[in-house]
Amino acid sequence: MGHHSPLFYDKPLHLVRGEGVWLWDSEGKRYLDVYNNVPHVGHCNPRVVEAMHRQASTLNIHTRYLHDNIVDYLERLTGTFDDGLQMAMLTCTGSEANELALRMARFCTGGQGIIVTDFAYHGNTEAVAEIGTGFMPEARTTKRVKSFPIPDAYRPLDGLSGEALAQAYADRVQQAIDEFHAEGIKVAGILVCPDFANEGLLDVPPGFLEKAVAKVRQAGGVFIADEVQAGFGRSGRHFWAYQWYDVTPDIVTMGKPMGNGHPLAGVVARPEMIEAFSKEAMYFNTFGGTPVSTAVGMAVLDALEEDSLMQNAVTTGAYMAEGLRKLQRKHELIGDVRDLGMFFGVELVKDRATKVPAQAETRRLINLMRDKGVLISKIGVHDAILKLRPPMPFQTEHADILLHTLDEALTQLTEEVTA
Repeated sequence: MGHHSPLFYDKPLHLVRGEGVWLWDSEGKRYLDVYNNVPHVGHCNPRVVEAMHRQASTLNIHTRYLHDNIVDYLERLTGTFDDGLQMAMLTCTGSEANELALRMARFCTGGQGIIVTDFAYHGNTEAVAEIGTGFMPEARTTKRVKSFPIPDAYRPLDGLSGEALAQAYADRVQQAIDEFHAEGIKVAGILVCPDFANEGLLDVPPGFLEKAVAKVRQAGGVFIADEVQAGFGRSGRHFWAYQWYDVTPDIVTMGKPMGNGHPLAGVVARPEMIEAFSKEAMYFNTFGGTPVSTAVGMAVLDALEEDSLMQNAVTTGAYMAEGLRKLQRKHELIGDVRDLGMFFGVELVKDRATKVPAQAETRRLINLMRDKGVLISKIGVHDAILKLRPPMPFQTEHADILLHTLDEALTQLTEEVTA
């Protein structure tokens, strides 16, 4: 796998079993999973396992033959979206979904230019590496992609706030549009995660996204919402994170939690876009949308509904957020706490006044948490934001374990720093 394979923790973790919100390593130690959103409805969810086994024991073919599962699943899936987003194409991964969305946007608009944040990640194929301004070398050389500063109210552009801050970030999107036009490149669209997850689960200035999308659409482009991390009810009050805003995307991409670990992803878009694109560019995916994949997808939707997991994201999410803010009042290292349903970002700083990122402390903290039996990770431009994104069955009793362990680890870290 190579010396540079990305692994979590200073001492990589060898896992052998999972159940619900728990994982076990090869030595039998149990860990609370507060990071993985792929097992969206819980590790080894019985509904998902049974549906996978039952369908794999009956039939598994590609989608150039007819089967009921894909129609039933897509009717149910598109029913969770706003009017106008009523047609879908299935893939195996979020990377494929985003690449397909880019192809569709460019075909339907006749443009090539894509606008993203300056710390974006949307997958790892060549096409989406080009828009990966946060991590990918391809993004440094492309002429087809321009970025704007992450819309962060905690570290605001030019020290602004409120409406003025939202307008300032939207003006940077307009600047990208103007630069494309000056270079003779037509705008195809803007692609963002509505929760701005990799950027740090940002506290987005109200009105920014609506203003930015309006500018892109005026330039002839479309709005692509990457729901790979925030979708399927994780935000609690809405099935999709874009629904927190007063704007509906033209294309939505999905992945990770869609199959609870089974490779299932896809694109939902305005029917006229899918019809126009597929008329000229035949789309076919050998493994995307098979009877097994769609049976698994249906089981995930069943679990979300029957176990009231969106409501749990609201109640447990609020409980967690309150607990994290109590820790913020106790520990000076915590500069900011952000939450969106069952998704939390905790920014660590050396000094609350200057907001100097506590990068080394963040790395040490996630390793301390691992040693204490709780799995979390880190994100953000400065790699100094704790990323807490547990499976949806995460309950208040699990939150108590996380909060108690985090309190202990922060205390220990502070003692180490001041020693």
